[in-house]
Amino acid sequence: MILPFIALIALGIGCLGVIALLIGRKQSLETSIDDKTSGVNVDGGQMCCASCGIAEADNNVKLKKCADCESVRYCSIRCQRKHRPEHRKACKKRAAELRDEILFKQPESSYLGDCPICCLPLSIDPRNSPLQTCCSTVICDGCEYANRLRQEKECLEVTCPFCRHPAPTSNEEAENNRMKRVAANDPVALTQMGCIHSVAGDSNKALEYLSKAAGLGDAGGHHCLSNMYLDGEGVKKDMKKGAYHAEEAAIKGHPTARFNLGVIEWNNGTIERNIGMIERGAKHIIISANLGHGEAMKMVKTCYSKGLVSKEDFAKTLRAHQAVLDAARSSQREAAAEAKKLGLSFSHMHSMPS
Repeated sequence: MILPFIALIALGIGCLGVIALLIGRKQSLETSIDDKTSGVNVDGGQMCCASCGIAEADNNVKLKKCADCESVRYCSIRCQRKHRPEHRKACKKRAAELRDEILFKQPESSYLGDCPICCLPLSIDPRNSPLQTCCSTVICDGCEYANRLRQEKECLEVTCPFCRHPAPTSNEEAENNRMKRVAANDPVALTQMGCIHSVAGDSNKALEYLSKAAGLGDAGGHHCLSNMYLDGEGVKKDMKKGAYHAEEAAIKGHPTARFNLGVIEWNNGTIERNIGMIERGAKHIIISANLGHGEAMKMVKTCYSKGLVSKEDFAKTLRAHQAVLDAARSSQREAAAEAKKLGLSFSHMHSMPS
């Protein structure tokens, strides 16, 4: 009786081995199919075309990544087109994930950066960060004020505190300086010219200058373009284009553009009762508050009072917001603020567009 029992056990083990072998082959086949879809050949450890499966190294073929999702590779345009119907859904999903990774990353500082003279963070309030028309450099009002006091005390010619170019004595001279920077394709000057034409009602010129500035990667240009498309100001209202330019500005550290994105997502989520959109809006608003945006911080407080933001997130945002404000303070800037209250003005200062 023992021998038949042992034989049954051996037979059972043998069956289990066969089943395991079949399962292993099935999993290997599934892995091979998945890897082919992702452009990886596991057997050789090489990259292969997601459509035809041709290996890169073995056939001396240069595979190119899908431009949208970067997760698959193709040996030719023909293979890419052939594989497109199968890949479209996964591509769109992965592309959106990659975009969100970039979009919701907290910038280290605002797009303005630091004052090039005192090396302290520039205030995001454009009234406190004047733009010099001669060199398109943004200087904090503290350094501007200190430079003016030094020049008056020593009876020196009034010059730019950064490049030492003589300060313009008239609007015409300031305009000439600005146009020189525009001719040099300075993105900051292009943005300022676009805003000037927008205020004057010349939408075509404003669109031309701002589009060129945005093309050169200027956050302010993207932000102003976003406002034009979202409001339909001089152009056909286009929420998709407006959101795109707002996102580009936000990625580059523009706190107001980031705040606008948050409000748009929040409102759309409220209307559609979509909690996911509301959460995205809250993320944008928190990032904006972390960059020192006052209205964003007020909205975070409101969200916290209604239970829409956790106590931990609220405390973290409040600390970050206050740290940005504290970092932008200095005795020179406080003196400049007091001088402004007394009516002292600097005629050659030009505020950055908000």
